[in-house]
Amino acid sequence: MFEPQNHATAPLIWEVGALCRAVADSLQARFNPLAVRGELAGFSRAASGHCYFTLKDAQGQLRCAMFRRAAGQLTFNPRDGDQVELRASLGVYEARGDLQLIVEDMRQAGQGQLFEQFLRLKARLEAEGLFDAARKRPLPVMPRAIGLVTSLGATALHDVATTLARRVPHIPVVLAPAQVQGAAAPATLCEALSQLYLLTHAGQASEAKKPLNHPPIDVILLVRGGGSMEDLWAFNDEALARTIVRSPVPLVSGVGHETDFTIADFCADLRAPTPTAAAELVAQPRADWLGALQLVQERLTQALQRQIDGGHQRLDGAAQRLGRPSGLVAAAQLRLANQAQRLRHAALFKLERSAQVQQALEGDFPRIFERSLARHAERLERTALRLQLVDPQQVLARGYALLTDAQGQVLTRPSQVRTGAPVHARLAEGELDLTVAQPRLL
Repeated sequence: MFEPQNHATAPLIWEVGALCRAVADSLQARFNPLAVRGELAGFSRAASGHCYFTLKDAQGQLRCAMFRRAAGQLTFNPRDGDQVELRASLGVYEARGDLQLIVEDMRQAGQGQLFEQFLRLKARLEAEGLFDAARKRPLPVMPRAIGLVTSLGATALHDVATTLARRVPHIPVVLAPAQVQGAAAPATLCEALSQLYLLTHAGQASEAKKPLNHPPIDVILLVRGGGSMEDLWAFNDEALARTIVRSPVPLVSGVGHETDFTIADFCADLRAPTPTAAAELVAQPRADWLGALQLVQERLTQALQRQIDGGHQRLDGAAQRLGRPSGLVAAAQLRLANQAQRLRHAALFKLERSAQVQQALEGDFPRIFERSLARHAERLERTALRLQLVDPQQVLARGYALLTDAQGQVLTRPSQVRTGAPVHARLAEGELDLTVAQPRLL
């Protein structure tokens, strides 16, 4: 049984099919395309035209599949024991989980020099950063004009032109013809691309060109039909790769078939599996845009209709409230009469209430007045009694005297006078002038 694990360190649990696809994707990104040399074993050709065999050497072996299209291009009759060089892609046969090679080209040993040259150039340009994903640009949603580089006699020209005419007949296409095969092809391809670069918005600005009779080019297609590696070799040229990288607008490469890879594919902003697919990538069907515009038009029409309907309703409501002017005058007169009647009733009620209060006051006034006088007389008597209690004369009447010195200051302590000092004494009845014999403290 599995031991409990910490979720933070527990390995990811894969579905078998998902793991096979992940391994296949990793192999595709890491190794492909590749060239392999070995010995044929178990070679067989099925009724469908597909070929299956094993490629081996002293250290190991790999299962291989060569589908009918690639098998039809063989220039020799493969047999067990033959030493061959394969151009293939490494993958996983998910149904069995087997590692296998999908072979695109097979040659007898000694014919792989071109592919080795391709791999060396690919590694060098990749190290320089020409293939970096960071420099790849998204394609414009609706280009103003499309540039096209291909041969005038190529089938790819017909395929691309037909696709663009069907999907975006309103977008102009600017063709820059070039050779797509042979020793002179790379130079003509570079020249054709450079001509199109001058017709982009950036090219016009830098060259101060006069306005064109068509909008600036926003995207460029570089296309060619399928063929052998020798047929496509012009697209593995270093000068062409650097010309593609300096394109001022996104560039789509559609060279060969889906399994064909060239240096131009890695340098382009986007690789299409075929020329037709390249045209489809930059040409969203006009019907889609027309459908979107129709939807917007319908929504605008509905919104406008709602506004009109709402305005009609508000107008009808205002008309209903307005009615005839005489009706408004009559309604206003009725409201005025109601307010006048309510005002009269309120005034009469106020007068009646005031009369009632006055009558009540007249009946209770004598009694209230007498009660108020009695309360005031009682309060006056209490105040007089409190005054008598604090009257100094009352204190003197109980035998006390008020002593002052010669300056009239009240004496409260013996220390305030000296022996022989005159003292004035006030009694309850009369006054005395005294002389201090001897001050004493009690």
